Amino acid sequence: MKKLSVAVLFGGPSSEHEVSVLSGRNVLSNLSPLKYNAFPVHIRRDGEWPVSGEELSKEADVAFIALHGKYGEDGTVQDLLERLGLPYTGSGVLASALGMNKILSYRLFNSLGLNVPRFRIVSGYDLEWRKGYPLNIPLDLPLVVKPYNQGSSLGVSLVRRAEDLWPAVQKALQLGREAIVQEYINGTEITESVLEVGDGVVALAPIEIKSLVGDFFDYYAKYSAGSSKEMVARLPEPVVERIQKDAVTAHKAIGAYGFSRSDFIFSPDGRLYLLEINTLPGLTENSLFPKAAAASGITFPRLLDIMIEQAAKRGNN
Repeated sequence: MKKLSVAVLFGGPSSEHEVSVLSGRNVLSNLSPLKYNAFPVHIRRDGEWPVSGEELSKEADVAFIALHGKYGEDGTVQDLLERLGLPYTGSGVLASALGMNKILSYRLFNSLGLNVPRFRIVSGYDLEWRKGYPLNIPLDLPLVVKPYNQGSSLGVSLVRRAEDLWPAVQKALQLGREAIVQEYINGTEITESVLEVGDGVVALAPIEIKSLVGDFFDYYAKYSAGSSKEMVARLPEPVVERIQKDAVTAHKAIGAYGFSRSDFIFSPDGRLYLLEINTLPGLTENSLFPKAAAASGITFPRLLDIMIEQAAKRGNN
């Protein structure tokens, strides 16, 4: 059989450049040389590509997207690849944009009966006329403040004191034009991965997450060795089924394709909260999506095979 030529895209101009590089390198080192002619496409921080679009479309059969954050995960690169007629891994333009925009996805999830934390939106415009005045947020402390369009917990703050709310909002707005202020839900943090295999959608083993260095699973805890503990969730079977069902519902709701990863909090009172959906979850050695696959009996090389198979399948449709 002819080997597939796979261009692995990583880097890019987002604030998650370093994580993307780690994902890309991990993908390249685990793609079977017996099946693929894989080559790197390291996109620079300024957005410059090492190859032209015309060269890429001639050299590659499939683009494997290992980009994260804005530009790579918000539909921008997906649109470029569709214009080139090059099949790619992961969700399409609209689903990527919806998944990246937490405000729009929250509203969509709410409309479908999925439980999300209560939240308020603060924009850069609000700061102009509220400058120097307390923010009127009708939610009780503690609060979580985050940008509306970032991943990897970048720009996220846990606010326990009223005087810390303003700086947290300003921090979030440095990464996006709007910030989300939402209620803090105390409970067990769970991530649930969804993988499309053939014509089916499979919910992988739910992974429980515990930060060992702080109050929540922030950027440092996610990507620093020994800073967090992840294990297959030890929850009653009915709760696991709820988590898996809600993750599949969220995946289908935004029109995701191939795979996704949704983050949840299971509170002590038995309520399940959907925090966000990720259409391009990390693929580093410490990333949760590969760990969920491994816990479900899928090796990392096989996971990559499935992702590429789904991309090629879409390209033939």
